[in-house]
Amino acid sequence: MPSAVSQQWQEKATVFFSSSGVKLKEASQTAGTFVGEVAKDAKGNVSDVAERFGSMVKSRWTILRQPATRHAVQESLITAAATTGTFLRKGITGTKDKVVVGKTKVEEVAKKTAQKSKTILTDLERWQKGVASTDVFGVPIEATVQRQQTSKPIPLILVKCADYLVLSGLNSQYLFKAEGDKKVIEQLVTAYNQDFNASIPEGVNPIDVAALTKYYIASLPEPLTTFELYDEIKGARSSINAMRNVLKKLPSVNYMTLEFITALLLRVSQKSVLNKMDARSLAMEMAPVIMWQKDRKPESYRKYWSRAPKSPSNGSMDPTPAYSAWDMLADDGEDMDASSHIPLDDGTPVDFGAIEVIQCLIEQHNPIFTDANETVWR
Repeated sequence: MPSAVSQQWQEKATVFFSSSGVKLKEASQTAGTFVGEVAKDAKGNVSDVAERFGSMVKSRWTILRQPATRHAVQESLITAAATTGTFLRKGITGTKDKVVVGKTKVEEVAKKTAQKSKTILTDLERWQKGVASTDVFGVPIEATVQRQQTSKPIPLILVKCADYLVLSGLNSQYLFKAEGDKKVIEQLVTAYNQDFNASIPEGVNPIDVAALTKYYIASLPEPLTTFELYDEIKGARSSINAMRNVLKKLPSVNYMTLEFITALLLRVSQKSVLNKMDARSLAMEMAPVIMWQKDRKPESYRKYWSRAPKSPSNGSMDPTPAYSAWDMLADDGEDMDASSHIPLDDGTPVDFGAIEVIQCLIEQHNPIFTDANETVWR
């Protein structure tokens, strides 16, 4: 039989469960109502936002479709494009300019480097041959003229000598035939080998200046008439027209120098009554140094520059004796008469053909060199 306590707890449990079910039902109804209201509010908010966004887009689209707005936008786009294009063009132009400037600088540097290298190689070759980089005696005539960097393609030493003779020496007897004072000429040779633009001091005997001119021409490694044209020039000596045409084949420096020297000799010959040197006499003296064949260099002049050059360093050069092309003033033979004539009897056959060529160039100078800037002294 159940006790009174058990019945009491059973009643309380029944009442509890009954009331709990009612409360759960009420809570469920309340929650459903709340969720419905929230969903309804959310739906209203979304609809409101969508409506506002659509109105804004429609408004903006309407504005953009207006002619004034569309024109303004187009102008803005065109301006922006033009500005961008200008900047791009400036950038490209600036880049091109920098590239051009850079290329020019590179070319200038390359040119200077090449020229410097060429000079170094030339000086090295000449040093090995015993010729200093400042020398004019014994140096190819084109190298001397190139180093001068003057508008006149004639060695300055010849210009200085000619000017001196024309101004104060045309009346001196035996110009280009008398040997001159060896020590004076030695000083002049040294001066011009140190400075190709050196001046001849006042008071120097014209005989010495004429001898200096002759020795310089004799020191050239190749004659003014060149080896190549020797036969052609010699064969044209009987015709002024033929001579004029063949001389045009000479290099510019050789042609202009030959015209200059023969113009000087013409001036000397015009004073032959006083100086005893007519065109034939001058040709006999100057032909051996102006026109000669290969391996026929006038050896009679070698004793005037036969001193062997000093070695730059011990053992650095071939011990075989070499001759400086300008060192014409050896110490031997100091007792030689300074006024004696330069000897021609050295066993070498006299080249009468060459003599006739030089005589022709002196006597017919103006008709032959018609297209040259004829040398004129005032």
